[in-house]
Amino acid sequence: MASEKIINQKKEEVSNLATKIKEAKLVLLTDYRGISVESVTSLRKDLRNTNAEYRVIKNNITRRALAEAGIEGLEDKLVGPTAVIMSNEDYLEPAKAIYEFTKNNDFYKIKGGVIEGKVMTAEEIITLAKLPSREALLSMLAGALLGNISKFAVALDQVRLQKEETNA
Repeated sequence: MASEKIINQKKEEVSNLATKIKEAKLVLLTDYRGISVESVTSLRKDLRNTNAEYRVIKNNITRRALAEAGIEGLEDKLVGPTAVIMSNEDYLEPAKAIYEFTKNNDFYKIKGGVIEGKVMTAEEIITLAKLPSREALLSMLAGALLGNISKFAVALDQVRLQKEETNA
């Protein structure tokens, strides 16, 4: 039987993780089986650059923390080796980093996750990760708006030229 001290440590660990999960915009569960230490180190570095945290946590502790955070639907994903990726700032960039990593590492899989409080499947997360970045979307929007404005300006100029010809 586990000692009182160990039980209290685990309860505190669950409580701390539940708090982090509640505050996180992104929580991803991934299967890291068959990945070299060098690859994981590279992934951790990429995730740090996106202000995300990569941790390997026991499934039982993760399961209890998710329950304490009020998140349901990921219990079946907590089988086998599971890494937890969390980000409090942005969910798109870390998701993109993980997706890119899965493309180059056949064994690394996204199991599921939570984005801004909503439980999502691996397929939904991958679909989001394939989207262009926020900056790219804004530049596409700006380009579309600028194109329409320039067409409008050309049309106005044509109207001006026609009026000048009729008045002359």
